[in-house]
Amino acid sequence: MSTPAARHAELTALINEHRRRYYDEDAPTISDGEFDALMRELIAIEDGHPELVSLDSPTQHVGGYAAATFAPVTHREPMYSLDNVFSREEFEAWAARATAQISAAELTASGLLCEVKIDGLALDLVYEHGLLVSAATRGDGRVGEDVTGNVATIASIPRQLRGDVPDIVEVRGEVFMKTADFEALNVEMAALRDAEAAQAAAKGNPAPKKRYLFANPRNAAAGSLRQKDPNVTASRKLSFYCHGLGEVTGGIGFARQSDGYDVLASFGLPVSPYSKVVNSVDEVWEFISSYGGELRHKLEHEIDGAVIKVNDRELQRRLGETSRAPRWAIAYKYPPEEVTTKLLDIQTGVGRTGRVTPYAVMQPVKVAGSVVAMATLHNESEVRRKGVLIGDTVIIRKAGDVIPEVVGPVVEDRDGTERAFEMPTRCPACGSELRPEKEDDADIRCPNQRSCPAQLRERLIYLASRAALDIEVLGEKTADALLAAGVLGDEGDLFDLTEADLLRVPEFVASSGANKGNLTKTGVALIANIQAAKAKPFARFLTALSIRHIGKGTAPDVARAFGSIAALRAASFEELSGVEGIGPTLAESIIEWFKVDWHNEIVAKWQAAGAMADTAEPGDGGAEIPQTLAGLTVVVTGSLPGYTRDQASDAITSRGGKAAGSVSAKTDFVVVGENAGSKYDKAVALKRPILDAAGFETLLRDGAAAAMEVAKDS
Repeated sequence: MSTPAARHAELTALINEHRRRYYDEDAPTISDGEFDALMRELIAIEDGHPELVSLDSPTQHVGGYAAATFAPVTHREPMYSLDNVFSREEFEAWAARATAQISAAELTASGLLCEVKIDGLALDLVYEHGLLVSAATRGDGRVGEDVTGNVATIASIPRQLRGDVPDIVEVRGEVFMKTADFEALNVEMAALRDAEAAQAAAKGNPAPKKRYLFANPRNAAAGSLRQKDPNVTASRKLSFYCHGLGEVTGGIGFARQSDGYDVLASFGLPVSPYSKVVNSVDEVWEFISSYGGELRHKLEHEIDGAVIKVNDRELQRRLGETSRAPRWAIAYKYPPEEVTTKLLDIQTGVGRTGRVTPYAVMQPVKVAGSVVAMATLHNESEVRRKGVLIGDTVIIRKAGDVIPEVVGPVVEDRDGTERAFEMPTRCPACGSELRPEKEDDADIRCPNQRSCPAQLRERLIYLASRAALDIEVLGEKTADALLAAGVLGDEGDLFDLTEADLLRVPEFVASSGANKGNLTKTGVALIANIQAAKAKPFARFLTALSIRHIGKGTAPDVARAFGSIAALRAASFEELSGVEGIGPTLAESIIEWFKVDWHNEIVAKWQAAGAMADTAEPGDGGAEIPQTLAGLTVVVTGSLPGYTRDQASDAITSRGGKAAGSVSAKTDFVVVGENAGSKYDKAVALKRPILDAAGFETLLRDGAAAAMEVAKDS
């Protein structure tokens, strides 16, 4: 068993090597979360064995070391890193340590400045009499790299400050690449790579050195900033936000750091709009939670946490710093959304529309709070673009609730045993020859739409989803069991299923006890669920039919306009495309869908079984329901008595309104139930009319004018 001293030495060497790769080469081989775990283990060892702490320990240094390719620059004041916390308990422990040195009353009066933690590259700017004279990376916190020439090409960093500026002002901030700019850069690099390869092949020359795409915006920003040719940096769209100050001489006065940001903005320096001053731990946690949730992926750039600072500068001075980090600030790190793991294989799956998609089979790894073993690779072109090989160590990304995806390979870890993926030419489920739907289509599809077992399975699962008919018991396992037993020829048979049919499915037959030989509780529930689904609104059936481009968002528009499947089938292209919310693409898709005989057979079977009545009924978005919400956009947040989330959405759309998922300046009403989230805060910030549960009923019944009379001031 390793001794603490031996493990300390091992961790020190490992962390220093990963720092070198991250800071100096911009080529990390582990994720931020894995690096944080190594640091936390080292800190824990030093807490228990303080005699192991030395000046060369990674815990006593900041960041990486200045690269040899750039001249060293000594910062006027040390450029500290931040200590990290990973839970509310750890954050509260930090706050308790702070209030042990200053009073809780002083901390409350100061306020806590909350900011998003940009996932970029720290930068130190020095202005003398308003003129930019130096720009340097963090380096080891005292000595960084001179990148002045490259920084001069970043449009958001002014070369000359405006207004009454100090003699010297040292500004700290973050260089980053916006998500949209990062994606555009990788597309450009992939195109350049392919063009170079084609040109070399045409001339009979060996393939040029492979260009690998950037794994994430942080690496793209760091690599772009460290280019030897400033023209290359200028061609990359880098951005910058200030988040602090170093040395200031010649006088600018402000007592609070948040006021300092206003001063920097007045000089023409860019300041992040994503910050807020709060006065309690609960409010800090609300900020952390909101940006760690739905807001995280709506920002213009990537973040990996939140930063909380004591706002009063005098209190900052009293709290001071350790050898590597200020005691008056802390970084809350979100669970990692990028990790590395082994790509064991690339296999293919068939979706409900026949699209054949490659996906990665990986060594299971925890990312963004859940364990994943598979990730999407989209299509064959994307596999080539990303340059991944079977056997690679790969970077996996999971953003929020999005299906995890492979970002790219860790090329440095290759040992020569890796192999390329080859797309199949026949459907892995039914053996049909695969082909693109259109000549220039990047996707290939299985043409056996009706009989391909994989497509039928996916259509069954989709029509039972919450977005469609919400048949709770009909999930993946149930669909597999029904198809394996042969009780369904296609989805048209669903509403004809009887108890006798389910008794032919082993999974639904009780094998022991008093109920032996009869339906299980799950089987009984499935019959009940299917019967209840027959009365679902017409819009839900439109979604369930898997007509291309009709989903939960567009189905209510179609249902409102036509009200029945017969009217929809009879509509011309001009009638369809003239309806708001449909348009020519969807109109063409609807017409093409009805041209397929077996699609019409599905409709006929459902109607014969008493599902999806052929005329508009109350609840389907037809004319019988007063259109009290016509033209209105409504957002519901929190739980409302008497409504599930889908029922509230149906209530809005069936009355002509749009049920939106996010609050904006164009939102007409925000309905707030119990346990409302950050949407309520945004509604207040944007001064949108807010309704409670009773106000929602007024809106549904009487419309906007009546609802405005009971709306709460925002």
